[in-house]
Amino acid sequence: MDIPFSNTLLIMNNLEKPSSTNHNNRYIIIGVSLLILTILTVWTSYFTATVGVSIAIALAIATLKGSLVASFFMHLITEKKLILVILFFTVIFLFALIFLPFSDTMNNVGIPNDY
Repeated sequence: MDIPFSNTLLIMNNLEKPSSTNHNNRYIIIGVSLLILTILTVWTSYFTATVGVSIAIALAIATLKGSLVASFFMHLITEKKLILVILFFTVIFLFALIFLPFSDTMNNVGIPNDY
């Protein structure tokens, strides 16, 4: 007696297992690049530069590392546009909260504090 199978059952049996090596290789590459950037951060801390240049270098490396983590490990690279717009405004507010107090302190450099 021959049992008729539908085509979908035959196709499901012949499916190959999805290869996860592509994702694993991507995560390994990102992890190694984060390790290299961390070593670069430590290495640049030994340079004799002004405080402003040192902070700029450290912030540039930290921004690159943070964007790698957010893009790949938090899967923001494949998200919908609404999430990316919300993330964009969050970053704008972060920079505003960090750099707006500088505008107040830069006007008062060298002036003694009178309370």
